[in-house]
Amino acid sequence: MTNRSGLKVGGSGQLPTTQNPQPRTPIRRLVVKVGSSVLTDARGRLLRERIEALADQLAACVRQGCHPILVSSGAIACGMAKLGLRKRPAALAQLQACAAIGQSELMHVYTLAFARSDVTVAQVLLTQEDLAGRQRLRNAKQTLLTLLHRRVVPVVNENDTVAVEEITFGDNDRLAALVCAAVEAQLLVILSDVDGLLREGRVVKRVESLRQAQRLIIAGASRQRTRGGMASKLEAARIVGHSGIPLVIANGARPNVLGGLLAGRSVGTLFVPRQKC
Repeated sequence: MTNRSGLKVGGSGQLPTTQNPQPRTPIRRLVVKVGSSVLTDARGRLLRERIEALADQLAACVRQGCHPILVSSGAIACGMAKLGLRKRPAALAQLQACAAIGQSELMHVYTLAFARSDVTVAQVLLTQEDLAGRQRLRNAKQTLLTLLHRRVVPVVNENDTVAVEEITFGDNDRLAALVCAAVEAQLLVILSDVDGLLREGRVVKRVESLRQAQRLIIAGASRQRTRGGMASKLEAARIVGHSGIPLVIANGARPNVLGGLLAGRSVGTLFVPRQKC
């Protein structure tokens, strides 16, 4: 069944034939990570129309019986904009203060965006430590699964006001992979400001090994507001690959990118999962 966003999910949603690793697995639970570069402009201000478009696509997933989890960056960038900061602070306390300021506005915007489709969202703040210990992992997993069961979309972010390692690591790429493995999702989608992994300016549609991908990485310009990069996305692919979960990197600025992906069209770069990477 197809809706206004073009999504074909739940029992029928699959990766495109040219990308899909065999056997084909229906996508009933997926994790979507969106980076700060997708959600904010050059001054760090939230792009509300882009958040609304993302919310519409995820709401369409919910209506079709799929259970999405959104891992969202953007709190630090949003806080920087509120404070009038043009350059990302170097001091950890300043970064954590920006996160505290920006997180509330970010969730407010998500709440309003999803409410347009009558979908409830829940804020879930985690650290990597929460997903490392057995008991805390179990608690986090049960909370997320309970929310999904009630058709609530969890909006996950790093708990940057207390985290130290995560705030300097990878713009939530690693956290998204850990969440994806924890809830045993069928797919991780990382929405970035690039079309995928590039080779000579063209998107590589399918990556069979991370060693292959590492050879294709082209160093890009340094960013002032975000900390992610292709290296952290490869680490995310490694984490989910050990759990047999595919990862797709796609351009979050493209219209209906999730709808195209889940409808079976070739979108971005697919990392084929391997048990040993």
